[in-house]
Amino acid sequence: MAGTGEIEVTPREEILDRVRKALGRKAGQGRDRVPEPRIRIPEIPPERRVALFAERLEALGGKVYRAAALAQVRDITAGILEGSAAVCSMDPLLEKAGIPGLPGVVSGFGDEPSLRAACAAAPFGITGADYGLAETGSIVTRSVSEARLISLLPPAHIAVLPVSRMLTGLDEFYSELPMPADAASSTVFITGPSRSADIEMILVRGVHGPRVIHVIVVDEEHATNR
Repeated sequence: MAGTGEIEVTPREEILDRVRKALGRKAGQGRDRVPEPRIRIPEIPPERRVALFAERLEALGGKVYRAAALAQVRDITAGILEGSAAVCSMDPLLEKAGIPGLPGVVSGFGDEPSLRAACAAAPFGITGADYGLAETGSIVTRSVSEARLISLLPPAHIAVLPVSRMLTGLDEFYSELPMPADAASSTVFITGPSRSADIEMILVRGVHGPRVIHVIVVDEEHATNR
């Protein structure tokens, strides 16, 4: 009030004062220096990375398989499909494993409309994976639209991941690829089957992607798709 000598405090200043007190700070106090960001890459042996990856992904409802060679990748994939139709990306690793030659598996689409129609009808989509992140059970795909459709549109996704591409986590990924957008048109991090609880907090799978995800980790030294 004018003439009383008191300084009027606005609601905004009152809220900020409460925040300062909660943080143990005073009005006019300078900000603490923000520490420089640091990338921390833990030292995890390859076998422990694979075990941790499987533990984290299976906790989310995914399934992990081990293959000692590409021939086993073909057999495991055939066992998962059980004769069902599938759409396969044009990935060199998948071609080397003979996945496109499995019964019911189609690949090599010349245009996006036909690819989209096939993905919408197929129970399975099969792609490679550029990286695995052990700490979160995630796979990373860097690709064009073909692999995005194949990994997202069918109800189930099968991904083949070389063990040599198993990273500890995001810190190691960004140390390998500081600017992912410079190397590919998209970078997708997939952590377990698609799920959402937006509707009345009821968990529903398959809303934004596949309901089931299978990851085949292949040990063969030269099984690399890039």
